[in-house]
Parts: sequence; C-alpha cells; structure tokens
Amino acid sequence: MSANTLSSSGPDFIDTTLRDGNQSLWGATGLRTGMMLEVAPDLDRAGYRAIDFTTSTHMAVTVRFHKENPWERIRLMKARMPHTPLSFLSTGMRFISWETAHPELMALSYQLLVRNGIERFMVMDPMNNMQAVTDSATAIAAAGAREIVGAVVYTVSPIHDDAHFADAARKLALVPAITRVYLKDPGGLLTPERARTLLPALHAALAGKPLELHSHCTIGLAPFTYAEAPELGVQTLHTAARPLGNGSSQPAIENVVANLQSQGVSVNLDMDAVGRVSKYFAALAAAEGLAPGVPQEYDMRYFQHQLPGGMIGTMQRQLREMRQEHRLPEVFEEVARVRRELGYPIMVTPFSQVVGTMAVMNVLAPERYANVPDEVIRYVLGRFGTPPAPMDANVRDRIEQLPRARDLATQSAMPELAELRRKFDSRLSDEEFILRATMPAEQVDAMVAAGPCRQHYSAVASPVERLVGELARRPDVTHARVEREGFLLDLRANQPGATTGEAT
Repeated sequence: MSANTLSSSGPDFIDTTLRDGNQSLWGATGLRTGMMLEVAPDLDRAGYRAIDFTTSTHMAVTVRFHKENPWERIRLMKARMPHTPLSFLSTGMRFISWETAHPELMALSYQLLVRNGIERFMVMDPMNNMQAVTDSATAIAAAGAREIVGAVVYTVSPIHDDAHFADAARKLALVPAITRVYLKDPGGLLTPERARTLLPALHAALAGKPLELHSHCTIGLAPFTYAEAPELGVQTLHTAARPLGNGSSQPAIENVVANLQSQGVSVNLDMDAVGRVSKYFAALAAAEGLAPGVPQEYDMRYFQHQLPGGMIGTMQRQLREMRQEHRLPEVFEEVARVRRELGYPIMVTPFSQVVGTMAVMNVLAPERYANVPDEVIRYVLGRFGTPPAPMDANVRDRIEQLPRARDLATQSAMPELAELRRKFDSRLSDEEFILRATMPAEQVDAMVAAGPCRQHYSAVASPVERLVGELARRPDVTHARVEREGFLLDLRANQPGATTGEAT
C-alpha cells in the first residue's frame, strides 16, 4: 500500500441510489416519495456517510411529473433517516431554472433546504470556475449547512491536465467553508492509469482536506478505478445499490466492497442492510417496468464525443424519427468539433446539451451554424461563464452577429427578491413562493391540488393498483376478474363511472 493509504477501516461511502442512480438510469422520474420512504430505514442502517439525495432539478421533476411537494419529500425522508445526512447538489447560482438567479433568491433557497433537512451540500460549477464554487459555498455556510463539499469536475481535453485540476483543488482547499473536495467524473472517463497520477496530485493539493471520488460506469472504467482509489488518497467513494448501479450510473456498492475486501481493505458498512436495499429496488424495478443497470462495454469513441449515455439514446431516437439514424457517426464527429470551437466546455449539464444539440443541427443543416439555438447563443455571450479555452473566433463572431444574439444580450437578469415577491400572493409560504418564482404556475397549481404525497409503496400491490386505475377509466368494462395462485381480484361496476370489487 502507498503512503496515501487510508487506515485499516478503509474508505467510507456516499449512496447515490435515490438521486444520481435514479437520474442516470431512470431519467430522474422513476422514484416517487413513497418509494423512497419505504427503503429509508434500511438506507439509514447501512452506515453511509451521506445520501446523495436531490438537486433543484430533481425538485422540479418531483413537482412536474409526480405532483409531489419536494419540500415535504425532504422533511419526510429526514424523519425516516435521522442518522444519515441528506445531500444536495448545487450547480452554482441557479435554482431549478438555468437562468442565473439573484443572490437573495439563492440565499433563501439554501436557508429553506437546511431548514427542511438538508445537512450536506455538494457544490460544482460546470465551467470549473472555483470563484463561483467559493461564492456558493460561502452563501451555503451562512445558511447553516453542516458540511460543504466542493467539486472539481473532470474531463479530457488538451488543456485539462493534472496541473489544471490540482490548481482547482488547491483553490478550494483555501476556502474555510469547504471541508471536503470531490472529483466529479460525469462521463466516467477517469482511467486507472490517469487516476494514478491525478488522484495523488489532488490529495497533495488539498493539504489534509478529505478527497471523494464520484464517477460513472458509462464505458465500464469506474469499477477498475474505484478498486485503486483508496490507495491513491481517496477517502470516500460514491456508489449505488446494484439495481441502480452500473449502466451510466455509479459502480454497484456490492461489487466495490467485494473488490476492496479482496485486497484486504475492511469496509464499515452493514452489508445485510445494503442487501435489503438492493432487494427492494430489484422488486421495484420489476413491478414498475424499469430496467436495472448492467455493466457497460468499453467504447474508445466516447473519449472524443463524451456525450452522457442518456443523451446518446435521445439522439438515436430523434435521428430515427427523421430517418437519419445512419448519420449518428457524423454527429459524434461534429460533437467533438463543436466542443473544440466552443472552448472545450465540460460535457455536463447544461453544456452537453448545448454542444450536442448544436452538433445535430450542424449535421442536418445545409451549412454549419445556419441555425443556432438560444442556449448556444447564451453560452457564447458568456451567460454560463467563461469557457476553459478561447472559442474559435470565426464561430464566436458569427453567433454574436445574429439578430437573436442582440435580443438575448439585452434580456434583464432575474429581479431582486422583493420585486419577485410582489408578483405573488403575500400569504404564500417561502417554500411555495420559491417554486412559483422558478416554475410554470400550472405545474405548481397541480402539485398543490394533489395534496400531501403518498407515503407508502408496495411492489406487490403497485401493478394491481395500475390495473384497477386503467379499468376504472374504461366505461365499457363492467366486470373484470384476475386470478392466480393465492390471489383473486373481482371487480364489478355498480354505477356509471364507479368500480367496486374485492380481493382475496
């Protein structure tokens, strides 16, 4: 073992199942509050350092797709998990909307998150602007957060060498509010070979502050890198329960633990509780028709385009609908070209969407940059920060001369909190106000109308409940009988629009 080896107790772990695992494999829409609450006690018993729980984007998904109150979700989960901190990922000065928020709105959002049960914050800037991370961390500390973890976002490009990342880590180490730092590898690009030089460089730059590693299995590299990471200065690994691990998610906790134990590294987790968590999600996936993660093949092309796995699937579907699927290799090449022209942004939200969308449009149009989406224009105008490298001057000038660029350049920033509040009912709670200030009114109206979220879930009952719901919407069905070994469901309509029945 190297000089950077951890103590014999081995690394600790962050569980990503509910947030990044769900987002990576099930598009963030797979889990409802009741599903999380059922498994919360076992997650709390497992012994994780923290639970990677939510982001403002996930909170918006909770409202938009499930009509559930995200603040209520945080409170209920904290009540079920008193021993394990819930973690929030902040992507800079924004909350739900990608529009840059006023500092007062961000301060309020952090206060509300802490008040409702968030204890740990992970803070990243998609441009690796460490001053932006520092500013966010300072505001979060003022809100009373228990732990703040600064992110160094990993990518591969001609300018992103070990010195570049070590310099970023060194800046974070000087920030008193930041007590830990994590290397965030959204593309799963960190090879064991690169880790052997990069992780010790980060460890040295942090001067005693703990280092965490968060990677994805998109091309199958992360499990290999995780097996070596504790010897290279990493004290915390981010993993997911097996059904929500692998694929484009994090490594499965069971596999990571087995690999570490085979090297003589002890792990302080309750593996019985870990096993119950995985068993629960395996049953949930089967009941809900959700695909569990599977190990991925190694694909060298990925280092050129670096598109997230979910985006590749979306591109394939869109090209197929236009009968252009055969042009996907052209799109991959164009992604690499556009990324270079835009100054090598890290391929993480929103920049993966900015680059990917522009590449598809360039391939399908008669001329490159003939049509430019608003988000690409905003990027060129600097609304998302300064790119790591200079943009191609011809591309930048062409986009800046567009009439739409002049319109977007004059758009006003988000107003101060007092001005925002005047737009809404003064009797609104702070929690509802901040949702209405950043989301479409009809979505928040639907959430409020739906009332308290459902707090229970059963993988056995869920398919039956869906069947009953579908039958209730069919006026032409007056009698239905479902029978299998040990189960009988008999439904009969006794009046228009009503269905009654009994199950045994």
